[in-house]
Amino acid sequence: MKKTLILFSIVLLFSSIKISAYTGEIEKSINTPGLFSTGLTFDGENLWLADRKTDSLYCINKETGRVVRAISSPAYWPMGLTWDGTSLWNIDVKGGIPLAENYNGKIYKIDPKNGRILHTIQAPTNKPIGLTWDGKYLWCTDSRSYEIIQFDPSDGTTIKTIKSPSYNPQGLTFDGKYLWVSDRSSNKIYMIDPKSGCVIIVADAPGNYSRGLCYDGEAIWNVDYEDNKIYKLKIRDKETHQLYNERRAILNYSHLTTNFGPGSVKTLDAHLAIPVDRPNQKINNISFSSNLTDKVTDKWGQKTAHFHKNDIKSGNSFEASMKVDVTSWNIRYFIYPENVGSFEDIPEKVKSIYLENNEKYQYDDPVIKNALSKIIDKEDNPYWTARKIFNYLIDNMYYEMLGGWNTAPTVLERGNGSCSEYAFVFISMCRAAGIPARYVGSVSLRGDDKSMDDVFHRWTEIYLPNYGWIPVDPSGGDRSMPGEQANYFGSLSNNYCITTQSGGGSKTMKWTYNSNEFWTCDPKTNVVIEYFGDWEPYTK
Repeated sequence: MKKTLILFSIVLLFSSIKISAYTGEIEKSINTPGLFSTGLTFDGENLWLADRKTDSLYCINKETGRVVRAISSPAYWPMGLTWDGTSLWNIDVKGGIPLAENYNGKIYKIDPKNGRILHTIQAPTNKPIGLTWDGKYLWCTDSRSYEIIQFDPSDGTTIKTIKSPSYNPQGLTFDGKYLWVSDRSSNKIYMIDPKSGCVIIVADAPGNYSRGLCYDGEAIWNVDYEDNKIYKLKIRDKETHQLYNERRAILNYSHLTTNFGPGSVKTLDAHLAIPVDRPNQKINNISFSSNLTDKVTDKWGQKTAHFHKNDIKSGNSFEASMKVDVTSWNIRYFIYPENVGSFEDIPEKVKSIYLENNEKYQYDDPVIKNALSKIIDKEDNPYWTARKIFNYLIDNMYYEMLGGWNTAPTVLERGNGSCSEYAFVFISMCRAAGIPARYVGSVSLRGDDKSMDDVFHRWTEIYLPNYGWIPVDPSGGDRSMPGEQANYFGSLSNNYCITTQSGGGSKTMKWTYNSNEFWTCDPKTNVVIEYFGDWEPYTK
């Protein structure tokens, strides 16, 4: 009877645990037949693996890992491998001549039954690594020029070139809609739109030296050069996001008002934005200094700790503070554009609140309207609408903190701005295009576990039907490489305590974040406001 009860309890325990799955999660692994694996492909039934040292192409049963057969590689330095429906294609990075530093890539079409070479072309680049077939053309990665090249299989003529996600692209495959590329320098696997070159999804590589990739109709397979394993990775799972890298810390936030005189500060009202639980943030405990007056809520639902003080004499100060015990995680969303709902699927309540126009956004201004007309054209997918706006700001703005928070049209026209001004422009253009948008504000961890922040950071969130509110940091995303840009569209690090969530402008917070204040004073009285966050490691 006891055994039955124990077994029943175990079943209940595991049935109550949510089994999460996500794009890039390892489903299974098999050992490689050699120690220097490079290219990988799938022929509809079996995997094929190229090995540089043995000069062989191995046909492998993907269920058991058993080598079905092996054929000789067409030359001496086999790299990328792909399948076109009837034949194998294999890159030889040294052009068939095994000389040191003789990078002069050739690509061979091969009969999979006997290894006979059916066709040879000069690669469109000297150092091709990854290879894939899209149904009509071949694609290869180039780790020297950081490019991915589409080319004609008959003669190697380049059709199209897009920038690689990062600085060392290796494996490459096509899933019928998107390209997937593994990168050795970033140790990531990227899903790329072949039309625009945008990186849409970023996943961690399963090993330390990710090389060949292939797609079997359901999953991505990746061979790792270092640990000699072939991994089966989940894609298009129902999980919309992944949490990882948990961090717990203590934030002490201070708002200090000092009266340098000669008169008095008659009244002071300070508001500290109260952080709450969010998808990647858990507030374990929060406390306020004993001079707290009350708590109020603005029209956006933002709660603030309100501190009221009368008659601050010359030479005196007043401090309002809060202490936050916060756990945060990195969060990464896996957004497949075709799974994003339509504009009509956005809830009316969300649209009524977060499509509002006002003095900062001014989305009916010609500067905003004209820029949007160049970007959107006939785009009807909310994801691609927002992504095109994001890309436009990367191409047409640069980061510069000039002081002050100007209106969206002013910032866009001059072409530079702070994180807040990037946020205002992005929100303005998204709202003008029909995408609900808001901003969030935070105190940032500045490197060390014990550190101070008095600069802070603000970014945006957009509403995508079927996914909800997604973080987008347009100033952070202003980077040169597509993979770096993608880290700021649908991803967020654990380096923040998010205090503020707002559509912009309220009686308590106005356009600030973290804290705000109002005061009255005698004439010619010098009042100085300071606000800063001090981080300290959490200890039990």
